[in-house]
Amino acid sequence: MKIIVQNLAIEYQDDGVGEVVLFLHGWQDNFHTFDSLASLLSPTRRIIRLDLPGFGKSEIPKETWNLDNYVQFINDFIEKLDVQVYALVGHSFGGRIAIKGEATKNLQAQKIILIGSAGLAKNGTFRNLALKLLVKIGGLITYIPPLIFWREEIRKRMYRFVGSDYLKAGVLKEIFLKIISEDLSTSAKKITTPTLLIWGENDTETPLYDGKRFAGLIPNSKLKVINGVGHFVHKEKSQEVARLIQEFL
Repeated sequence: MKIIVQNLAIEYQDDGVGEVVLFLHGWQDNFHTFDSLASLLSPTRRIIRLDLPGFGKSEIPKETWNLDNYVQFINDFIEKLDVQVYALVGHSFGGRIAIKGEATKNLQAQKIILIGSAGLAKNGTFRNLALKLLVKIGGLITYIPPLIFWREEIRKRMYRFVGSDYLKAGVLKEIFLKIISEDLSTSAKKITTPTLLIWGENDTETPLYDGKRFAGLIPNSKLKVINGVGHFVHKEKSQEVARLIQEFL
């Protein structure tokens, strides 16, 4: 399905009937990441998924958005569909949007579910400084004559230091930098909505340590850990995740 929100053509899917559960996917992903969960939950819930602006089949923002822009976009998307969201589910980057939206009351739901959510600062400010430096001069470094023949190896080492997400950012690099520069620790403390945290034991993108930190920051939250899986726990163990969601809702 297509819908126009903020003059952007947005791809989305709307399945099932009942209380509305809105799913927000992670960075460089699309709504199909939730296909298995949607099929398991849609018999009793109305499941709405969308490709966030810049991902999947949705158009790229015409300006350099920050996290607040994505929050406002989701608010406008909900208003355009004219629905009341009962539960908001965010995976990774989608979790950032859910956290910021709930903390600022720009997004409101009766239940929040965060799956391997991003949003907590990693490796201090030095990594963020390195990312900004990479944006400005990283590409030029490998064109210095003595370094041309080592271009690919230098590139790999730089990306290994700052993190693989930057490599995946593509044309959204500037947006990515704005997004990750915001630590949501303070925002998490402001969430009063009942919150379920679902984490894969072996998550390396947003480690279990982050899940435990969120559990300590969000007052009315509980953490469920699924053993033997990683960052895409909702795909690797979709039935178990669906069961946890059903029990929580």
